[in-house]
Amino acid sequence: MSVLRVGNASGFYGDRFSAMREMLTGGELDVLTGDYLAELTMLILGRDRLKDPEAGYARTFLRQLEECLGLARERGVRIVANAGGLNPAGLADAVRALADRLGIPVRVAHVEGDDLGAAHPGALAAHAYLGGFGIAACLRAGADVVVTGRVTDAALVTGPAAAHFGWAPTEYDRLAGAVVAGHLLECGAQATGGNYAFFQDGDVRRPGFPLAELHADGTSVITKHDGTGGFVDVGTVTAQLLYETGGARYAGPDVTARLDTVRLGQEGPDRVRVEGVRGEAPPPTLKVGLNRLGGFRNEVVFVLTGLDIEAKAALVRAQLEPALGKIADVRWELARTDRPDAATEETASALLRLVVRDADQQVVGRALSGAAIELALAGYPGFHVLAPPGKGAPYGVFEDVYVPHGAVDHVAVLHDGRRVSVAPPPAQDTRVLAQVPEPPLPQPLPPGPVRRAPLGLVAGARSGDKGGDANVGVWARTDDAWRWLAHELTADRFRELIPEARDLPVTRHQLPNLRALNFVVEGILGEGVAAQARFDPQAKALGEWLRARHLDIPESLL
Repeated sequence: MSVLRVGNASGFYGDRFSAMREMLTGGELDVLTGDYLAELTMLILGRDRLKDPEAGYARTFLRQLEECLGLARERGVRIVANAGGLNPAGLADAVRALADRLGIPVRVAHVEGDDLGAAHPGALAAHAYLGGFGIAACLRAGADVVVTGRVTDAALVTGPAAAHFGWAPTEYDRLAGAVVAGHLLECGAQATGGNYAFFQDGDVRRPGFPLAELHADGTSVITKHDGTGGFVDVGTVTAQLLYETGGARYAGPDVTARLDTVRLGQEGPDRVRVEGVRGEAPPPTLKVGLNRLGGFRNEVVFVLTGLDIEAKAALVRAQLEPALGKIADVRWELARTDRPDAATEETASALLRLVVRDADQQVVGRALSGAAIELALAGYPGFHVLAPPGKGAPYGVFEDVYVPHGAVDHVAVLHDGRRVSVAPPPAQDTRVLAQVPEPPLPQPLPPGPVRRAPLGLVAGARSGDKGGDANVGVWARTDDAWRWLAHELTADRFRELIPEARDLPVTRHQLPNLRALNFVVEGILGEGVAAQARFDPQAKALGEWLRARHLDIPESLL
């Protein structure tokens, strides 16, 4: 059958607004997807719906469609997006109303069943991660636009692929190939040079968005429209493949993809072939993301300038201690950004950050802000803050639980109103998830002279968050660098280089086909991004910190 060309126009709620038009006008496409949801987004949409029961979906998507729906119709491009968030039926109705107002005849369908709020009354949002077969049912019935609630990010690609190629639910290798392609597209420009460790390899001032040319056997080519910015090579694809993953088994509701089987090859300029992906039966359970309000938080950043930085920080802490005694969670962090004999006041200054959290807004609000501001004329010399503390803002907590497939009523609501249930996989067609045995290490490099240098000179990295955990994928650019990296960067060495992880569980996974290691650090992000418990709450730069750490590196690699 023909190649299916699937593009992406959004990696998160707030991504480049013009991307939908750019993708529709930049070249040939069959399907255009948009990923608008993340753990934090579900919390934001949940709070929106508290204020307005008709809300709960990504309104940006509607505004994009207002200028692009006619264009998609003219070009025969079908649109699949998870912008429905907490209210996919409401978004589907809004898209129909928009199409009627614009006079554009489109068939709009949606997928529902992910909402498990009734089973979790204490949660602001509780949603199962559905697979792609509800989307496939909508497309097979002729939908032009399909909107969903919480599906896996990769489902936006597996659904169209299953519909186009007629894949059955047990064609695991093909589905796994589509899952990998979907994972590579889901974060938009991250596959085309955005957030890339070796960003100086190309012009990434305005990267284009990626697309996948999918084949019936599950293989694909990751590329982008001609003439758009950024670049696609084995490195950019490797980086995105490692993003927010764990071990070799990448589990989903439709299939478990074996990341240790993925083979990447540079087919030409801005074209990377993805092949060899093996799939296994999905786990017997579905992941459910729970978002709840955890309480209130407040923060203030004190600027400490010049001499006696440590003593100034100690004075602030001593002066505020009486006001902080009743607060449940108090965290201080001193960032020594100051330099001796600095040429500017800013570079002569350090930052002392105070973050407080409590169930009582009053305790973290006026009680803290009053005590902090009262020090303005009674504190350390040069007292000032980056911004005055506020009244205390609510923060969220994310956790995941797992339920049997049968606990979810996965339904495709077709454009003509018919409701089609998507059957869960039979028990015999599931497989309990287990770790893959670690592959043998490559032969070490022969002994030779070494030089103290940053890890990033020989390895790339990309990091991200999964609830309270973080992953850091590290890959080598040459076979020799891989031989060194696989032996040198152990879990214990990782803890040495990242002191925050010293007392946390760190698991290392090898992916030799990618010349990569993937580290999962449990608990480093506390209760997740919405809790804002860490300086970098989504661990976006954790990999770059690791690359900046110095090791004894063989001179032959430098």
